[in-house]
Amino acid sequence: FCAAFASCCSKSSVTLFPVSDFETTVDGKEVSLYTLKSGDLTMQVTNFGARVVSLWVPDKDGHHEDVVLGYNKLENYVNNPGERFLGAVVGPYANRIAGGTYTIGEETYNFPQNNNGQTLHGGTLGVDCIVWDVKEATESKIVFTCELPDGQDGFPANRAIEMTYELTPNNEFAVSYNATTDAKTVLNLSHHSFFNLKGEAGGTITDHILQIDADYITPTDEYLIPTGEILAVDGTPF
Repeated sequence: FCAAFASCCSKSSVTLFPVSDFETTVDGKEVSLYTLKSGDLTMQVTNFGARVVSLWVPDKDGHHEDVVLGYNKLENYVNNPGERFLGAVVGPYANRIAGGTYTIGEETYNFPQNNNGQTLHGGTLGVDCIVWDVKEATESKIVFTCELPDGQDGFPANRAIEMTYELTPNNEFAVSYNATTDAKTVLNLSHHSFFNLKGEAGGTITDHILQIDADYITPTDEYLIPTGEILAVDGTPF
């Protein structure tokens, strides 16, 4: 995953959240807030759920806005009053598993049904509600690691995951993942920031335009589970 943002010469101020509003202990592990800078970008990240808390980028006139939705203190992420997945990494299986069951070889596994009878983004705990270890932190890059034990949320195998967030000199926010496992399992990690290019307090995004160069879509049923059909976009709203 890599998102690129336009830049310009002049700059306006960036408002950072205080580290003290994110420093605490969750499940016996220390949580903090980290600030990354490169090019014209500034990002703040907490290791609780490896969440992007803010991402400041300039518009064409050099005015910076925070384009990622998030909370201003850790308490609201831990005891979440609304959207659970703001800015987090999601997994071990992003998106939905139909009926909360999955068969690997001859073994069928059952997972928490936390979304209309389906398993969403890994179930009850996932990787968004854990404290990640910080393996490395530089001015422009942070490397997170975690170990998921066999059976967490019903998923098989012991899994070791390493994930890197990096701001590049070309004004890119890059995310990379690497994982190893000691047995057959399913793994599908993704990043879950909610973007508003007007700024996180800029109102609706219904006038944003996103173009995806695709010839086909995978239709979904009423529970957002793919039907298995591969449908051409011709003649559809897509």
